[in-house]
Amino acid sequence: MKKRTRVACLSLAILLTGLSFELTNQLPSGNQPGTEHVLRSFSTDEGQALHPLAIGPGLVNLSPSDEFSTYQWGLKNDGEFRLVELKSKFQSVDNVYDGLKSGMGLGLPIPGPGDYESKVTKAVAGIDIDIQPAWETYEKAGEKRSVILAIIDTGIDIKHQELRDSIWTNPGEIAGDGLDNDGNGLVDDIHGWNFYSGNNKVFLGSEDSHGTHAAGTIGAARGAYGIAGITDNRYVKIMPLKALGGKEGTGTPEAVIQSIRYAEANGASICNLSMGTSAYSEELAQTIKNSHMLFVVSSGNGGISGLGYDTDINPVYPASLPFDNVISVANILFDGTLSKESNFGAKSVDIAAPGTYILSTIPGNKYGFMSGTSMSAPMVTGVAAMVYSYRTDISLSDVKQILLNSSRKLDSLQGKVVSGGLLDAYSALNWK
Repeated sequence: MKKRTRVACLSLAILLTGLSFELTNQLPSGNQPGTEHVLRSFSTDEGQALHPLAIGPGLVNLSPSDEFSTYQWGLKNDGEFRLVELKSKFQSVDNVYDGLKSGMGLGLPIPGPGDYESKVTKAVAGIDIDIQPAWETYEKAGEKRSVILAIIDTGIDIKHQELRDSIWTNPGEIAGDGLDNDGNGLVDDIHGWNFYSGNNKVFLGSEDSHGTHAAGTIGAARGAYGIAGITDNRYVKIMPLKALGGKEGTGTPEAVIQSIRYAEANGASICNLSMGTSAYSEELAQTIKNSHMLFVVSSGNGGISGLGYDTDINPVYPASLPFDNVISVANILFDGTLSKESNFGAKSVDIAAPGTYILSTIPGNKYGFMSGTSMSAPMVTGVAAMVYSYRTDISLSDVKQILLNSSRKLDSLQGKVVSGGLLDAYSALNWK
């Protein structure tokens, strides 16, 4: 039976209840103690229900012409936010989450709906990716490199208003003629391919929320609709490759391998993999090792306990592959500490990026908050593409070290990630 690779997604509560992206996490207002506001996905006429304090990577409303960018990018340092955590009786449980097996049958307690409690976490100024000066610097460049960026995940809503101008188009195919114009064995692969189902339908609906969310963080249109993506969609194009699917957001290593080979054959240089499993695939490992692409991979969201663990001891793949072209990403909270759900590793996890209550795109021209290392990885992927586009003097192999060396060093990350730092877009663009 084929092993299935699971999306490194959201929180343990979501893993137990399925991939539900209509989030109902409750947070009290920092200005009105005790008042609760429901965070949920919302369409462009429903923004009034959001928390009055912004939630996101941490700077103040950097794209004012985007209606919801306050909630995406602005995080006030006086905000108090409730995070849902497991109660103390589960604190000693540290088990590797392995695909769909989820530790069942190991004699470990399985948390249920009554086993969670909410705790207040304060936001701290400066815990952000420093994107505003990075945008300003990028705009001043006289010459920029075009970059194709593959997202291997669930599918992507390529007709979302935020994403339609950011999606890669296969120059060798003619849309709708039913022919394999470029001779690669795939008919009408206009905007990538669905290796989960074996067709050209890169978007199937709500099951593709996870990939759509990642795409929005990287490439949502800036200054146009609801939110702002990290990259400039004039120069960075997203190639949708659906390798995961179904209610559980799973897939096989074979589908991921096929996706990688397709991406490489069609000019992608950077690849986002917000997925993981503790099961090792030699073929997948060798495919990544021998690829010329740079892979940005989520480090994972802990075991059945809901607590992140040390992947130096219990590896997660493909994040733990010890290759120069792999960047493993942890999830840093808005208080400057690693999320308790985030995996870590002094040797196996490279860098941290914001990944909790990240606002981005979901299917149907809607927006939603998601949390997890799956949300942290696209932050790094977007900045990697930005750096590679801006720095025409460097090679792709330079990008990883630039991101790690330019990261903002934090005491809370020392001994937890290789770089000891938080992703810093502005510093990366200017690193010498």
